[in-house]
Amino acid sequence: MASRGKVYLIGAGPGAQDLITLRGARLLAQADVVLHDALVTAEMLELCPQAEKILVGKRYGQLSAAQQFINKQMVDYAHKVPLVVRLKGGDPMLFGRADEELRALEEAGIEVEVVPGITTALAAAAASKQPLTKRGVARSVAFFTSSTAPEHSTHDAIPDTDTLVQYMGGREAIATAERLLAQGRRPDTPVVVIENCSRPDQQIRRLTIASLARGLGAAHGPVLVMLGDAMTSRPHQDLEQALLPSAAEQLRA
Repeated sequence: MASRGKVYLIGAGPGAQDLITLRGARLLAQADVVLHDALVTAEMLELCPQAEKILVGKRYGQLSAAQQFINKQMVDYAHKVPLVVRLKGGDPMLFGRADEELRALEEAGIEVEVVPGITTALAAAAASKQPLTKRGVARSVAFFTSSTAPEHSTHDAIPDTDTLVQYMGGREAIATAERLLAQGRRPDTPVVVIENCSRPDQQIRRLTIASLARGLGAAHGPVLVMLGDAMTSRPHQDLEQALLPSAAEQLRA
């Protein structure tokens, strides 16, 4: 059966509606069906009032059969309507299982295009005013995650780069810090943790690997952890932090 539709894998960015690309917003306004992740905000979906909106979000630890179902939905809808959007948080090509979705669409003979989005690491660096690279301090950056599907083993190795950015890092904070300390990272290495990046309830915490090893407490949204000497606070940031509740108080709140 020939396909009459096209599928767009679109990055929604970190959360704020106005951080999606102009191309992504234009395609959302034209979409017939939007299959969206759980982390896509209600405000983002206001950009596609005409579309049928279908939640296909997966949560940590869910079986991979959910991905197979998403793949089937994309193929099925592409046979029914002209424009299907698969709307994914951040950028589709980074920790977004885009390879599986592209393979499914290509095998079904369906035209597909990828529209990039602002990945959370870059949005977090901007929100915290903390560059990921710094002249004479940090010239390499690695993005990594310890969260895997249940059928895949967790990789213990952490990249050896100047700046580390861990996606979905809330659950893994203690294990990450302990592995870094075991690998020789200084206990006072600065860390910036951002929760709900770019959203109204965004929270930024500044701490060290040693304090990260004690955990982050309960999180109420996606957590990204940035580690390395590039995260060292500038003098005015230290003053701003001093005027906020201490990290311990924030964790107890």
